[in-house]
Amino acid sequence: MKQEIVQIHSLEYLTNEILELTFISDYLSSVAKPGQFINIRVGDNFPLLRRPFSIFNVEGNKISIVFNVIGTGTKVLARKRKGDTLDVLGPCGNSFLLFIDDSFDTAFFVGGGIGVAPFPFLTKHFPSHKKIVTYLGGRHKKLIVTKGLKNIKISTDDGSDGFQGTVLDLIKKDFQENDYGKIRFFICGPTRMMKAVANYANTINADCYASLECDMACGIGLCQGCNIEVIGGERKYKLVCKEGTIFETKTVWL
Repeated sequence: MKQEIVQIHSLEYLTNEILELTFISDYLSSVAKPGQFINIRVGDNFPLLRRPFSIFNVEGNKISIVFNVIGTGTKVLARKRKGDTLDVLGPCGNSFLLFIDDSFDTAFFVGGGIGVAPFPFLTKHFPSHKKIVTYLGGRHKKLIVTKGLKNIKISTDDGSDGFQGTVLDLIKKDFQENDYGKIRFFICGPTRMMKAVANYANTINADCYASLECDMACGIGLCQGCNIEVIGGERKYKLVCKEGTIFETKTVWL
């Protein structure tokens, strides 16, 4: 992990609401792993705190992130242009690759809205002999990003794209209609969605690993601001940025 100043290569809309920002980094592109994140200082003086972003993809020496404009930090980021610079720290956190073994047949990738962010990079590096099914959920189609994914099944609350209903409703329907063998869930998105999917995974005896979302000012465990309560064990809390962001959902309180 290190801090560096990088140059923006491109900034483009993937949908009407979600942007992909790509920058150049020989270092990050050589060491980053699926599921890790980078912590970005989006402005020179304001906002003061860094913002965490999952690594969306790595292509050559280029690193991509995705975001939608929902607050001060992302508004500043959306105004960036090709050739501008960013202060980035990373790669931070652990990787989904730590939780891949031979004890399951099919991976269910579940992304809620911008929670799709870690899955294109993971898809690219997932073992070729494993089957992947990707479930994407959002309030409407403008929040659905399919770039870099495969075997995609979509749900929207308003029915503007794919199945009308929640992503969990879609998963349940698909699971009843198909034989996927032993399943392992890899999920990212709003906490409410992840909790619902994790509870369902328990009912069908499937392992579930979640990339957790929270504010992470430092990204390296110094500020102690990203606590997650642990289920059982000697410690009451763990740090999302340093000991995650990926946890087995049976081990933490979502």
